Amino acid sequence: MQITKKFIIVGAGVVTLVAGGGVAYAATSSSAAAPRITAERAMQIAHQRVPGAWVSEVDYDGRGTRADVWEIELTKGAMRHELDVDAATGRILKYETERADRDDHGDDDRHGRGHDDRDDD
Repeated sequence: MQITKKFIIVGAGVVTLVAGGGVAYAATSSSAAAPRITAERAMQIAHQRVPGAWVSEVDYDGRGTRADVWEIELTKGAMRHELDVDAATGRILKYETERADRDDHGDDDRHGRGHDDRDDD
């Protein structure tokens, strides 16, 4: 019985050390500084690249060892523009365009080919 108690006490001590070490690691790894470039400034930079577009999405992506970025999605006409703006320098790291998806709620209805939910009974 004494061996079991000692084993449990030692086991609890190891769990406490491991858990404490995990908390200390989490505290040091998540204490990143706020980005130098604000979301508002990142949107201004994106608008300089795609004037006249509207911002449809803004996300901050803290990437650890790579540069943290503001992921900005802009829409202009039928095109979607996706940019990654470096959160420290404001430099555009990625710029991609693609055709914007058609809205599934009503595009066909405008042309008389819409879906009719009425019963035909």
